Amino acid sequence: MTRRPLAVLLVSSVLAALFAAPAEAAPAETDLTKAKAVWVGRDHVVWNGPTTAGEHELRHDPQGSIKVVNGRIEGGTPITLRPEPNGLPAGIAAKFPHLRGKPVYKLASSATAAEALRGQVVAAHREGGALKDATGVQIAGVLDDLYAAQASQRTYGPTFSGAQATLRVWAPTARSVKLRLFDSVSAQPKVLDLARDAASGSWSGTGAWRDKYYQFEVSAWQPATQRVETVAVTDPYSLALSVDSTHSQIADLAEARTMPSGWQADVAKGLGDDPTEHAITELHVRDFSIADSSVPENDRGTYKAFTHRESFGMKHLKRLAQAGMDTVHFQPTFDIATIPERRADQAKPACDLASLPADSDQQQACVGAVAAKDGFNWGYDPLHYDVPEGSYATPDAQSGWARSKQYREMVKSLHDNGNRVVVDVVYNHTAASGNAAHSVLDRVVPGYYQRLLDDGSVANSTCCANTASENAMMGKLVVDSVVRWARLYKVDGFRFDLMAHHPKANILAVRSALNALTVAKDGVDGKRVHLYGEGWDFGEVAGNARFEQASQVNMAGTGIGTFSDRLRDAVRGGGPFDGDPRVQGLGSGLAGAANGSPANGSAEQQAARLANYTDLVKLGMAGNGANFRFRSTAGHDVNGRDVSYNGSAAGYTASPVEAVTYSDAHDNEALYDTLAFKLPQGTSMADRVRMQVVALAPTLLGQGQPFVLAGTEFLRSKSMDRNSYDSGDWFNRYDPSLRTSGFGGGLPPARDNQDKWQYSKPLLADPALRPSTSDMQTSLDRTVDLLRIRKSSPLFTLKDQAIVQQKLSFPDPGPQAEAGVVVAHLDDLVGANVDPNREGVLVVINPRPTAQSVLLPPGIPWKLHEIQAAGTDRTVKEAGTERGVGQIPARTVAVFVR
Repeated sequence: MTRRPLAVLLVSSVLAALFAAPAEAAPAETDLTKAKAVWVGRDHVVWNGPTTAGEHELRHDPQGSIKVVNGRIEGGTPITLRPEPNGLPAGIAAKFPHLRGKPVYKLASSATAAEALRGQVVAAHREGGALKDATGVQIAGVLDDLYAAQASQRTYGPTFSGAQATLRVWAPTARSVKLRLFDSVSAQPKVLDLARDAASGSWSGTGAWRDKYYQFEVSAWQPATQRVETVAVTDPYSLALSVDSTHSQIADLAEARTMPSGWQADVAKGLGDDPTEHAITELHVRDFSIADSSVPENDRGTYKAFTHRESFGMKHLKRLAQAGMDTVHFQPTFDIATIPERRADQAKPACDLASLPADSDQQQACVGAVAAKDGFNWGYDPLHYDVPEGSYATPDAQSGWARSKQYREMVKSLHDNGNRVVVDVVYNHTAASGNAAHSVLDRVVPGYYQRLLDDGSVANSTCCANTASENAMMGKLVVDSVVRWARLYKVDGFRFDLMAHHPKANILAVRSALNALTVAKDGVDGKRVHLYGEGWDFGEVAGNARFEQASQVNMAGTGIGTFSDRLRDAVRGGGPFDGDPRVQGLGSGLAGAANGSPANGSAEQQAARLANYTDLVKLGMAGNGANFRFRSTAGHDVNGRDVSYNGSAAGYTASPVEAVTYSDAHDNEALYDTLAFKLPQGTSMADRVRMQVVALAPTLLGQGQPFVLAGTEFLRSKSMDRNSYDSGDWFNRYDPSLRTSGFGGGLPPARDNQDKWQYSKPLLADPALRPSTSDMQTSLDRTVDLLRIRKSSPLFTLKDQAIVQQKLSFPDPGPQAEAGVVVAHLDDLVGANVDPNREGVLVVINPRPTAQSVLLPPGIPWKLHEIQAAGTDRTVKEAGTERGVGQIPARTVAVFVR
């Protein structure tokens, strides 16, 4: 900014005040780059301007020539706005709850609204002839009013009838839309006019175009640049893409050539009537095989790696599936904006990472130097929702429909391996908006698909450019996309990223659309396809500010799962955003293994927190039911909703099916790293392995759907990185051959971890904290034993909350047991018989570093579960029962049966 001397500024201000005409006085607000007026329906505008006095109008111009000059508004055609004392009609008001109480205006005539929306629109306010306010206008509401009823009935993207392909795109604000048709990506395009359907705002054309590449050439007013832009953009409903997503392809994925052998006979199993029977491992496609020497080098890091059934990775997934963790949840596999798809374009770290010191900052510097250009990213930056990511295809299959065939090969191979497949979907934001290079939706219909704040700026509470699935056509895109993935790729479930940024109605519409899919018609039984997601309540939508959210509490009773942070935090201790990561939990030393950090508070505070955490663990093991009634640690009966979770109600589900229980996921530190922070540094590796199993036990032996980060079962570490989304292959190592855990790979990147270096550096430097292959194998074997125990009895997978209430209790461990010991009794002598082979199961979790004596429920003598009795853990075999008392070794999970 150029500075001017203060005296000059003062003289200029005085002269302006003396000689400016009143009509040309500087208005209060004339920033047309903002959009503070909201055109909510064809007849109504909401505008929180300075006053309703004076004259109000909308101005529109197809060429975008409206501007403010010398305090006057110039250009455009006016439409008079009149104050509406009755406010918004009820139907419109319900759609825009965040606009309640703001001034409403009614258009004198809405006859030209459709044409006005195909150009610049400005709201202006005058008093006494002087311009007092002028602003841009948000238009999503009126577009829905005018077009959604018809547009929602149309099919978008490529469709085929014999040799003829039809393309249709929704672009109601466009002045023109043309089709750029390419014989090859490098060829010059043939440009064709598309026909506009005035009723739906769609543009379409038909021709013999199979396998040709294409773009849409859209001319429309772009608020982000404040001018009419003519852009070449890919199809938001693309089914196939060129390398690096520069062109869409007119692909027919119903053709046999796009399918692997046996694909048409393969049927997605879904997660059945009771998703809790299927434990989940969260996996990243590239992590799975990029360092797997048992996979051919050309196939590492790709979909193709999953077709090598004898690789370390696939044999590991098969072992997990046989034990009950049969569902592979993939982090995003749609087209990703930030990964170069050609291997030749992917940079690699230019140093010997393995040779550097365990606590060095050199690894992150080397990895960080290429982070923006390497082949790794978590992928939560969608570019095209309906096309598999190209960097995960082998080089010969990255362009066009070939990558879809490889994706299908992966899914079928996993199905044949005994695995289900869940895909992580990210409809809550896009990688970019406006006229940016990676913006697609907002270049086709500018100002519609993104959620706008009060001033018209794009909300980014999710990380990036938020989408507005409350708008009809964004909501339709979500539903259409999920149905496409289910039909075209036969996946078994969907995990919604930041699901509470969607309306509950949108997620229920997805559920309804899936329910309509049948094996005979679609190759999938949609009713068995499971849905779950993150129900976190925050941002501009928090507290149902804009709609009833798909949040934890609101999804109760729908059968759709949400992640439960209650059990997670109780087991780990503290929360993911603690300044001091040494706050301990029930599974990390709070029960008898204090680490000495002042962050844990006084002895009294620790005791209170341990009592609360114990209740949260019990509730989590019951599926986190709002109405589940149990005996609290304090000794009185409580409902789940009465238990406190950071001041909020802990219990919120109506069914265990709605609880996704976990101790770690891709977000935040891996479980091993969390325990490294929280357990006393001198804790032996043998005890660290035991505590890893203790921390997993409430998830694996409780009600609800268990969820585990891939590799946690064998002590996987990310070298303390709490946000490894762009930390490269090095910090995201996954090694089912058990040669390395990843711990001691250097200080994690400063971006999200520097404030924790003071704690992580001495831990990473400690060779005693680096697991050996034997340690990793021990952890894996014991975790698999817990999975097998879960699978051994239907008492662990009770999908009905009433049955959980009937059969599950948490008896008092007795006066000899210390705080933090959890006893869970599944009694099959009460109510209808669930497990014909057992009268009951008793789970005892002892997180303490000393053996504990617990009272056993009366009845037929209890004995150690046969899987543990025959297992490799010698310590648990020391657990015994005598005269109604169980002896539980230190840091042990013991399961008894009768």
